[in-house]
Amino acid sequence: MEDNLADDDIEIELAPIAVQLAYVQQLLGNTPEAMEAYTGIINRNLADESSLAVAINNLVVLKGPKDISDSLRKLDRLIEKGNGAQRFQLSNGLESKLSPKQRETIYANCVLLLLHSNKMDQARELVAALQDMFADSVMPVLLQAAVLVRENKSGKAEEILGQFAEKFPDKAKVVLLARAQVAAAAGHPQIAAESLSKIADIQHLPATVATIVSLKERAGDIDGAEAVFDSAIQWWSNSMTEDNKRTVIMQEAASFKLKHGREKEAACLYEELVKSHKSLQALIGLVTTAARVDVDKAESYEKQLKPLLGLKGVDVESLERTSGAKHVQSDSHVEVTKAYEESKNEDKAKKKRKRKPRYPKGFDPANPGPSPDPERWLPKRERSSYMPKRKDKRASQVRGSQGAVVREKHEATGTDTSANISNSKSDLVTTSKGSSQSVAPSQSKPSSKSSKKKSRK
Repeated sequence: MEDNLADDDIEIELAPIAVQLAYVQQLLGNTPEAMEAYTGIINRNLADESSLAVAINNLVVLKGPKDISDSLRKLDRLIEKGNGAQRFQLSNGLESKLSPKQRETIYANCVLLLLHSNKMDQARELVAALQDMFADSVMPVLLQAAVLVRENKSGKAEEILGQFAEKFPDKAKVVLLARAQVAAAAGHPQIAAESLSKIADIQHLPATVATIVSLKERAGDIDGAEAVFDSAIQWWSNSMTEDNKRTVIMQEAASFKLKHGREKEAACLYEELVKSHKSLQALIGLVTTAARVDVDKAESYEKQLKPLLGLKGVDVESLERTSGAKHVQSDSHVEVTKAYEESKNEDKAKKKRKRKPRYPKGFDPANPGPSPDPERWLPKRERSSYMPKRKDKRASQVRGSQGAVVREKHEATGTDTSANISNSKSDLVTTSKGSSQSVAPSQSKPSSKSSKKKSRK
């Protein structure tokens, strides 16, 4: 049966399959291919509303905290505010087309983006609405704790998570893990260790035991850490699983007890390991530990160690009387060292070859002359030999035009003025008429002075 469908109609029909193929690429770790497929579906905008919403959400997840504003704009197309009791709802009828898990995931990603963009008021409002929309789910409580941690309210977040774990024990595993992480990051190791101890599924696993012991040790509860080791050893002793972790935990417990000065208990654990598994590492630990507590036991187990080559003819008592071992170089090593030092000295001699200094032209190194002035690099004003120029006091008395200055000079010089005038007359021959006329008043001055002197006589 053939249907004459347009290309757009065919693409609309195949849109859910295209989204599923992109999701498979995402699961396989082919992130660029998945992002390209999601982007193509969103840009063409030919898919149905549910497929388009899934493509947008998955693309936002792949982007992560990169390009937050664009991701928020895409999710805002899917979420709108409601008018009734439900404050938020999905647009385009997606409330009925998507499963509750898909709707919850879209809302949770929107909250995380709001936290990354520091829009705390909107994130707080959306989280409060999610608690009413998904009352039996774990996600709203985790998002509320994330908002409180972002607001530096870690204690309140720990309290909320603890209350939810007590109210819903069947969903407490994820909540307790989150509580332990929040408490450890906030510097509350005792609360973190307590949260991990309440998870029965994983509390005896080696990784969990190591984490709890480390937290209790940080909190200063050495007895509690030792009790965790003892409980884990007892649990694995009664366990019938094939992959038994009792040996690993006993080895770590013995090291922990030895570290904190409990040699007898550590020696007992090492001895049990030696008897049950014939472990060479445990035997070494037993000998070194028992040497501090029970020397006879250490000597008896020391015989099980393989003898070291070259130690048969060693006198222990003579070694104890000596001041200590000295490093003796062999002849071959001495020769190599000497050859290396000689080659090194030759290289240094080659590098230290001096060149003759180059002098400027006309300089005689035998008679260099006087030493240079030590103040030659200083500015002239800062040198000790600097003498500022004197200012001409007569320059400050000059007023008026240039002609008045010439007249005062002639009056002050007296008889020299007449000589200057005669010289100026000879010079005026080559000047213009206007210049000769300007000198005329100065020629009449000496005559007036001589007439005055005659009259006084």
